Amino acid sequence: MGAMSTVSVPATSANLGPGFDSLAMALDLRDTVSAQLIDAHGIQVRISGVGATTLPNDGNHLIARVLRTTALEWGMEIDGLILKCNNFIPHGKGLGSSAAAYLAGLLLARDLTQARVTDAEILQRATELEGHPDNVAACLYGGMTIATWNDVRDVKAVSLPVHTDVMAVIGVPAGELSTEQARGLLPEKVSYADAVFNTSRAALLVAALTHSPEALFDATDDRLHQQYRRMAYPKSIELVQLLREAGIGAAISGAGPSVIALTTREKVTIASELITASEFQAQTLKPSRTGALVY
Repeated sequence: MGAMSTVSVPATSANLGPGFDSLAMALDLRDTVSAQLIDAHGIQVRISGVGATTLPNDGNHLIARVLRTTALEWGMEIDGLILKCNNFIPHGKGLGSSAAAYLAGLLLARDLTQARVTDAEILQRATELEGHPDNVAACLYGGMTIATWNDVRDVKAVSLPVHTDVMAVIGVPAGELSTEQARGLLPEKVSYADAVFNTSRAALLVAALTHSPEALFDATDDRLHQQYRRMAYPKSIELVQLLREAGIGAAISGAGPSVIALTTREKVTIASELITASEFQAQTLKPSRTGALVY
């Protein structure tokens, strides 16, 4: 047996209503991936939890591909590898499973090769793989992140701690939705009025998540993307509206179809009951102050 490395990566919720492709938050729900170099040739992937019966168990596994390709670029050819994945992040639900996988592969490659690569460079590479920076920024840095970018080759991100009173209640439906499918429903242009509306709400959301949780309801409103995706997940949109009618800040999580209710502790039970009554699986999570961890 050769070198070994382990990484823990959190689930994330992007957009959070108005912050399309720029705001995201890490959640206290994590996948753990261990990579063990071996002398024998071949790639073995052992999966427990989410995807155990559906994901590839060989070199076609996404994390294995990213790990080996990146390691080779950084000077190490990996012919023998055992990858152990303990998965809790749902797949295809809008909770950052692909961002977590890309970062797991990149961080394992950096640790095993001892490459002198900064977190900012990891963020850049992960964004190029993912196609947008919001989930990968939150997964890497933790907390609530603000990502600024012109294209996938020019990305910066800032992480801020989330107020201790903020809780997230996730509503996870049975179905899945690809990010590509959800993005295909967006228009090429939006009105100036809608752009101003979202700019003001996104700015308020930063304040609400970090200092003023009482503003979460107003701060999670959106006119930029959710209405255009209604046909992809009508039940998710109905749940968002139901939660908002109850005075709870709610939005589609990432590209959907999961729903995130952002609220304070006194409304967690109400949010959970409304989510369960709508035949979604309710899960209450704390924001994660820490992002990806390598050990």
